[in-house]
Amino acid sequence: MLARDPVGKFKPQAFLCTDQDAAPADILAWFVRRWAIEVTFGEARRHLGVETQRQWSDLAIARTTPVLLGLYSLVTLWADDLRRSRGLLPLTAAWYAKKRVTFSDALATVRRALWAEAALRTSRRHRDLVEVPRPVLNRLTTLACYAA
Repeated sequence: MLARDPVGKFKPQAFLCTDQDAAPADILAWFVRRWAIEVTFGEARRHLGVETQRQWSDLAIARTTPVLLGLYSLVTLWADDLRRSRGLLPLTAAWYAKKRVTFSDALATVRRALWAEAALRTSRRHRDLVEVPRPVLNRLTTLACYAA
């Protein structure tokens, strides 16, 4: 199937399908649905190491990918819960203004929540107290949360 932009803003693009009886609208819908899956696998590969495992047995390899995809789901759900209660903003740079939250932002938010909980639960009053200015602490935390 060949798709052309009637306005001419985008180049014509071919979409191939093995089902010769499929309607053009169905072929485009399948392509759009597949894109979300491709992004999910790309993010899981980039941030959680899916498909980069080096185990010694086939059983270990067969277990690792589903566990990592489950972890991807847990991080996504937890970040969504945090977004509802605290808000969740994407990390941006002066040269790149992201409008949408990515998995990297979600993972950093979950890391920040985990680390804050652990630090606050175990801290003792006045034990080797070192005061760090809030902007410095926030920057260090952000760097740690977004570490690759």
